[in-house]
Amino acid sequence: MSKQEVAIFAGGCFWCTEPVFSQLKGVSTVVSGYIGGHTPNPTYKTIGEGNTGHAEAIQIIFDNQEVSFETLLEIFFVSHDPTTPNRQGNDIGSQYRSAVFCQSATQHDATEKMIASLNNDHVFNAAIVTEIYGAETFYVAEDYHQYYFANNPNQPYCLAVAAPKSAKIREKYADLIKSGY
Repeated sequence: MSKQEVAIFAGGCFWCTEPVFSQLKGVSTVVSGYIGGHTPNPTYKTIGEGNTGHAEAIQIIFDNQEVSFETLLEIFFVSHDPTTPNRQGNDIGSQYRSAVFCQSATQHDATEKMIASLNNDHVFNAAIVTEIYGAETFYVAEDYHQYYFANNPNQPYCLAVAAPKSAKIREKYADLIKSGY
């Protein structure tokens, strides 16, 4: 019997992280939004000013019988640089930090275990700085941010950053990609 679960990852700009996960089998929905801050009802403008404490993040609804949290977590680490604090490429600020917002103790344990393993195996040239949090309020981003890459595939930022990330995952995890991608 399938069971829908939620995973929330912050790995830089949500325009780049959303298409990585939308293409995966077992993922039914990916919502762009904000999490981890102290200001109620943040907006793209307010988090961009850097004072709300929120990160740009994605909320992934997935069927754990088709794709596991651990697989999503692995793809999260492969698809961004988890070794740079408050930065992904040219995007700089705490809103671009690397973080996992665990929805259960099981997710928390899996995240700690994966980070330890990646660090022990020296997968990256530096230590992972990904922050681990418990469940927090997830604020859905403005409508125009939802499925931004799919709706704006020729936008220069999407072409330069989102498209290569998505293609990298399609190549490395071909067996997990939905047909039509």
